[in-house]
Amino acid sequence: MHVEHLLQDESLGLRLLWADEPLLRREISGVTATDLEDPARFVRAGEVVLSGLVWWTPDDGRARAERFVAGLRAAGAAALLAGEETHGTVPDELVEACARHGMPVAAVPVHIMFRAITDTVYLRQWGELSRHHALPEAVRVRLSRLVARDAGPERILATALAHLGRTTAYVFTATGHTVAATEGAPAVPAREAAALIGEATGTTVPVEADSVAPYGRWYLHLPGPAAAPPRMLHEIAAILGRCQESLARRRAGERHAADELGALLAGATAGAGAGAGAGVEAGVGAAAVEDALRICGPAAEGPYGVVVAGTGAGREGFAEGALAEAVAHATTGPVALGRLPDGTAFTVVPAGAVAAITEIWPLVAACDPSVPLHGGIGSPAAGPRALGGALAEARYALDSARTTHPGGPALTDIASLTGLDTLLTGIPADVRTAYSRTVLGPLLDTRSASFAALLQTLETFLACDGSWSRTAEALHLHVNSVHYRIGRIEHFTGRDLSRLHDRLDLRAALLCRTDRPGPPMGGRPARSSRARAR
Repeated sequence: MHVEHLLQDESLGLRLLWADEPLLRREISGVTATDLEDPARFVRAGEVVLSGLVWWTPDDGRARAERFVAGLRAAGAAALLAGEETHGTVPDELVEACARHGMPVAAVPVHIMFRAITDTVYLRQWGELSRHHALPEAVRVRLSRLVARDAGPERILATALAHLGRTTAYVFTATGHTVAATEGAPAVPAREAAALIGEATGTTVPVEADSVAPYGRWYLHLPGPAAAPPRMLHEIAAILGRCQESLARRRAGERHAADELGALLAGATAGAGAGAGAGVEAGVGAAAVEDALRICGPAAEGPYGVVVAGTGAGREGFAEGALAEAVAHATTGPVALGRLPDGTAFTVVPAGAVAAITEIWPLVAACDPSVPLHGGIGSPAAGPRALGGALAEARYALDSARTTHPGGPALTDIASLTGLDTLLTGIPADVRTAYSRTVLGPLLDTRSASFAALLQTLETFLACDGSWSRTAEALHLHVNSVHYRIGRIEHFTGRDLSRLHDRLDLRAALLCRTDRPGPPMGGRPARSSRARAR
């Protein structure tokens, strides 16, 4: 089947937006649907790509379109079929990018389901639907009953392929977590499984499920030559999609208990002036936290690990999806996973699972590089009474991750904030800015060359441990000039740089500047071999 044959099907109503005529004679090898901004790893040569354009936004639209289409071209896609539902039309920037890269592009009307296009391609490739090319009717009925009874993906997969004999098949997530596998299938490490999804070896069919974040999307994968025709695999993937949607609905219901736990812990944190235990006891009561934790399922005794995550505004469910995917790699036991009142995703897991979450985090974030996935880890909580404090620490570490890696991704452990420069990154930006302006005053006036020189002198003086001679050497000034400038700095700030307390205040103010290029100031210049002079 060629691209032009698909466009000529009047029942689909596809509207060609751009193509050179020779490109319309490209052979179609299959169909894949994706809304990743960089789809290259999930597209195979010759495939028609369906996209709802969820990844595209008017802001930076040209660059996003360029990356997307370049990925299609690199993967050898046959054509792009772009849905009109999300934006009302196919953006001109996307059409222009397709023209630059020689990628045929057509618009999919709002009323046409992507599944109808997929069915058309596979039916054309495999002829009329028959028992040989599709699931036997008895198997289809059995699978529908299993889905209605909320059977898990393991049983769905085994039942769907039982009539084919010993067939090796897996259901992987985008991060390589094995959701299900046929009996006897060898275990596949996560990174290897994630790579298999995007490689040309074997057969991979995306599982379409509504309201599933990109991190937890399922893929039906057969490692060897397909033991079943594509039409049959497509049907199995559709049934697995229903299974995943049912599972997502059940988990959403189960997370109400975790949300209540999160509200209790957040209230405990707010009610605590100083410490985890004090917060739980004074704020909401330790017994209430213990009862809520017991309902969620984690072990009654600690130690626990608390991890929080955020993906920014406008990405409903993404943070929970990312955190759930990381937890799935780390532990198979019951955990509490939900949302805090401010929308931040959180989880309470056995303390030993935190290391595995940290290790898998980059792979989870790589599922959708356009999303700034940030996370924070608190100190291990010995028991339920310490969870409020651990949550407060995790949220502080999350703020630090957002500050130090605004474009994401980043996962920050509270234990890594061991210096003043890293500690201050967890303070909200507006608070840091206010403190810096209050302490440094006119020195922050970038319009004045003299104030800029004083600010540079202050930074250098503190970095040189208050050494007049090394400061003069670093700035190529006479020592007397350094003395004069330090005097001016003390005049404008009201601080005495001979006092350690005031030096710390000024260094903190410099670190709190949000207009500094690059990461917050940290570290010190290498000491010279000569003796320090004051």
